Amino acid sequence: MAIYTVHEPPAKRYDTVSDPDRFVFVRDGFSWWAFLLAPLWMLRHRLWLTLVLYAALMVGASMALQRIGLSRDLMVAIGGLIHLLVGFEAGTLRRFKLARRGWSNVGVIVGDDREMAEQRFFDAWVRGTPAAYPLSAASTTYPSFDAIGRVPWTGAPR
Repeated sequence: MAIYTVHEPPAKRYDTVSDPDRFVFVRDGFSWWAFLLAPLWMLRHRLWLTLVLYAALMVGASMALQRIGLSRDLMVAIGGLIHLLVGFEAGTLRRFKLARRGWSNVGVIVGDDREMAEQRFFDAWVRGTPAAYPLSAASTTYPSFDAIGRVPWTGAPR
């Protein structure tokens, strides 16, 4: 089961209800694509600032490691560690970009895959029942879940 955060776009000028086609589901956890192909993954998700910082970090680290005379093998290992960090923080990088652009994080949902998470979220959204743990600061009351920790467990016996 994967955990997804659900992000709602900022409201357009004349919208009264958010367009569900514009919601974004960001998977939490390790991303193999971000680990293996970090620059291409950043381009695909339009993470321009992250890509510039990544390039500056890689060039700077390479120059610094050459200047102190480290071996090529150690330089490759350090580059691999940077890619590992990108793989682990891929979801966080996407969430940061969305937050910077004014998107609001409306909750967390669990599903076997993205399609199931979307179905669970929108089923509950249409019914008006909370299926996701609310993350907004304005929300002071939290729905009751049959859950382990803070992860909702929909369909659990009450």
